[in-house]
Parts: sequence; C-alpha cells; structure tokens
Amino acid sequence: MQQSFIEVEATSHFPIQNLPYGIFSTADRTPRVGVAIGDYVLDLAVLEAEGHFDGVTQGVAIFNQPVLNPFMALGRAAWHSVRATLQALLDRDTPTLRDDDNLRGRALLPRRDVTLHLPVQIGDYTDFYSSRQHATNVGTMFRGKENALMANWLHLPVAYHGRASSVILSGVPIHRPQGQTIADGAEAPHFTASKLLDIELEMGFFVGTGNELGSPIPVDEAEDHIFGLVLVNDWSARDIQKWEYQPLGPFLAKNFATSIAPWVVPLVALEPFRIPGPTQAPEPLPYLRTDNQSYDIELEVWLQSEQMAEAARIIRSNFRHLYWSMSQQLAHHSITGANMRTGDLLASGTISGEERESFGSLLELTWRGTQPMELPNGETRKFLQDGDTVTLTGWCQGDGYRVGFGEVTTKILPAKPLF
Repeated sequence: MQQSFIEVEATSHFPIQNLPYGIFSTADRTPRVGVAIGDYVLDLAVLEAEGHFDGVTQGVAIFNQPVLNPFMALGRAAWHSVRATLQALLDRDTPTLRDDDNLRGRALLPRRDVTLHLPVQIGDYTDFYSSRQHATNVGTMFRGKENALMANWLHLPVAYHGRASSVILSGVPIHRPQGQTIADGAEAPHFTASKLLDIELEMGFFVGTGNELGSPIPVDEAEDHIFGLVLVNDWSARDIQKWEYQPLGPFLAKNFATSIAPWVVPLVALEPFRIPGPTQAPEPLPYLRTDNQSYDIELEVWLQSEQMAEAARIIRSNFRHLYWSMSQQLAHHSITGANMRTGDLLASGTISGEERESFGSLLELTWRGTQPMELPNGETRKFLQDGDTVTLTGWCQGDGYRVGFGEVTTKILPAKPLF
C-alpha cells in the first residue's frame, strides 16, 4: 500500500489513495486549486509555478484559478497525468517535496487555516431519481404498493432539471423556504413557510468534458467524461412539492438550495471499490446497455438539534443501492443530442436501501410523518425543525485506509420575513 511522507490517520478521508480536488483561499491569496492530503491542503498553484505540471499545462495557469473548470476541461489523460505527479511528489520515498523545506512550507498548508469555496462553476444541474427502493417507498406512500413504480421507471433514468445558481457549499445555512401549500381536504392553497422540510441523501458527479450539440455520449464511453464525485444534499419542501409537482414535476420545492461538500473525489480513486451493479430487468434499450457497475461507498446522515450536545446518526446507506449507474444517467441525458458541458452537475437522487435505517430521506424514515423518529435526547422528528443541523458524510473502506468525501453540513434557519 502506497504511503505518503505526511502522516495520515487510518480513518482520515484524505490519504494518498484519494487526493480530492477543491478550491481554497488564504488570508494573503485569492482562491486557487488545492488537493486534500491528511490534515493539509496541497497548493497546486505553487507546484504549477515550480514547473511540476509543465507537460500538462503547457505554460497556461490551470491551477491558479478560482474554479476547477479549466483543469476539468483538459480531459482524462491530463487528469491521470496530474494525479500520477501528485502521488509521486507525496510518496514517502520521494525527496522532492519531502526534503525541500521552502517548497513544503509554501505548498502544504494546514486545512484549519484555509477557507474552502464552491469547487466548480456549475452551468447546469440535473437531479436523477435512480434508487429503486426510494422510488418504491415514495410510490407506495402516494399510489399504493401495486402501483409504486411508474411505468417508465425500469426503462429509463428519471430526472428533473434543478437550479444551478442555488447550489451552495457545506457550511452555508439555509432559511426555511416559503410557498403555496394545500391542506388535506382543503379547496384552496395558502401561503406559508414549509412545515415538511426534508433532506435527500445523494451523491453527484461533475462532467469533465462534454459533447457537441447533436452528438450523444455513448454509454460505454461515459466514464471518460466524468471528472469526479461529490456529496449532495438535495433539500426538499415536501408540502410545497405535493401541491406544485403535477403535471410537470419539482420546481419551488427544490430550487431554494442544494448543498454539496467542498471536495471532489476523482473517479479513478474509486476504482478499487468498483462492484457489480444491480441486475436490470427488463433489459434496458440498446443505448443504455452496459456492463452495469457501481461502487461500494458507505453513506451516513447525522442530525443535531439545538438542544443536543452532539449529533446522532439517523441514516446509514450505500451508493450501491442505485439502480441506474452514472454512465447510464449521462448517456440518457445526452441521447437527444443535448450538449453536456464542463462543470455540469448530475446528482443521483435519494439513495435508499431495503432496511429502514438506510432510507435516505425523512419522508421515508418517518413514513410521511406517521412514524416519528426519536432522537437520543428524547426529541422527536417528523421533518426538520429550525435550528437543526444536518451532516452528510461518506467513504470507501480500503485495507487500512479510507477514500472519503468529507462532509456537507448545513443548519436550518427560520424563514425570512417577506417584507
């Protein structure tokens, strides 16, 4: 197992096997590209200035940038070349960075001393609905067990277009959304703050290189276009959603915020954790047929109320519960000829397993509020309350190391007065 000269705990999310990308700034310098390694951030702009990426960047400043997009646009060969350089520089047996006190002091910065920023300029955001158990749970609640899955669900990855401008970074609080809702049996809606604010445990991936308008991405080439993965919490106002979603689907119930973690884990770092995906029956149409693959990514959700001394785990799930793969999602998204672009974010949809503990939303955990969840301090929850803080985390467990995604943490604030 490769080891870095930087000491990394076995439970750290950021060993040399990971090296996720992010955007950070310091008090004396503007945002630029960094890589997480243990408790440090490696400043790629410093290494770039020293010439360590000349074979890739060709003299152009790729890493002294406030977003990852210029690097992502270079394509898979460049991604692999930079990663190989970084793993070599950080290896415990490589003296280049290890023994150069000046370079190490400029390039390796404690994570506690930096400010993290949204890593990607997101042009478009699409949210899928790719967990069969989640779709079955929700369908059962609203249509009954016999009609849980809609007729199209087993034939294509269902999705809706989200709001890219309201994708926010971990640590940014959100105000409870307001909108039209309708009470059961009422004849008309009223305007109010959402009472059914919910989480959605998701993963998302960023498009690295896109496709030309009119030229779909083949499913077996889709991974060449995927730069990396990120944790996603796609918030939902269930009462607003119930009233508005027919006939065109989610709108205001989703557009107020989507939270992501600051670190983007490169797809190649997940290769040791690749596993077979679920059997798909009926067999998908030819453009979606592929050797279905998934990844063994442990996922957790923690909740802390203002009355709790520490957070409590409320969900434990896994990425493998997704029925439709990332390759299928990307191929389907582009099959009409839609042009995907560098920085586009595609999220998985809520990830739920078969056991209640693995349900990826409060809608499912409390079964539409009919089975309140009890917290360790005796409080109960049907849906989120003001002051609650929610944290999503996830990792792949290796032999003596973890490849992790960090955390996405968000606090719920009261609705803002309109006037």
